[in-house]
Amino acid sequence: MTHVLLLHHALGLTPGIAAIADELRAAGHQVTVPDLYNGATFDTVAAGVAHAEQVGFDTIIDRGVATAEGFDGELVVIGFSLGVLPAQKIAQTRPGVVGAVLCHGAVPLSMFGEVWPDEVAVQVHLVEADPFAAEDLDAAHQVAGAAPDGQLFLYPGSGHLITDYSASDYDPVAGRQIIERLLTFVTAHSESTTGEAD
Repeated sequence: MTHVLLLHHALGLTPGIAAIADELRAAGHQVTVPDLYNGATFDTVAAGVAHAEQVGFDTIIDRGVATAEGFDGELVVIGFSLGVLPAQKIAQTRPGVVGAVLCHGAVPLSMFGEVWPDEVAVQVHLVEADPFAAEDLDAAHQVAGAAPDGQLFLYPGSGHLITDYSASDYDPVAGRQIIERLLTFVTAHSESTTGEAD
């Protein structure tokens, strides 16, 4: 059974992230959503990033990667903004990953080993004028171009966490489009038809 690992953004494990996980479960997928902040949540990206800097980005990445170590079989990994860091590392380095969805960010392949595995399908979603992701566009093209049938989707606007209904920059139109594409991708790359959440 393919498992879905969903990694939250800089605001922490918000109601909006929980809602996305619930949609995946309602579609029949087994989903785990680790809390990389140990219960902390924030109202602004700046405050969340400051917390991540205090904890250490390497520590955040290690927490996400450690979560993936407990799964047998195939894995689809999804990262939102800050969660892209551990998600992309897992996708590039862990055997058994069959798909990755990177929302609101991407990093150069060289950060985690230079190559993208041939067996890992990928979607990348960025907002065109998102100031938090502007420097990620080149990396997004690189990742999508390196993966077989890699997909890069660009959305109009300047919001960052547009998929999270509980975030201040939520976009019900473009955000919903990302979620629909994400759901279709996970279903296409998953062996799961039923499953309970961890």
